[in-house]
Amino acid sequence: METNDVRAQVREFVTRNFYVADPTAFDDSVSLIREGIIDSTGVLELVTWVEGAYTISVPDDDLVPTNFDSIDAIVAFVNRKRA
Repeated sequence: METNDVRAQVREFVTRNFYVADPTAFDDSVSLIREGIIDSTGVLELVTWVEGAYTISVPDDDLVPTNFDSIDAIVAFVNRKRA
């Protein structure tokens, strides 16, 4: 699966499952937490989805904003785990 496919799937999941007034109005580098798109419970939902969608394991050490705070960060994390 290519990076653009992962990006599209992550963006679709976020905009479908969390409140995003205008999905085209935010950049993939925007902090999902700071912008109020997801909260701590939302992060757990996102992690659960990532594990299932990409058949990867997310250990507790990887549950940091560096990996899950933006669409760019999530895509980079998934690509690293699948490499």
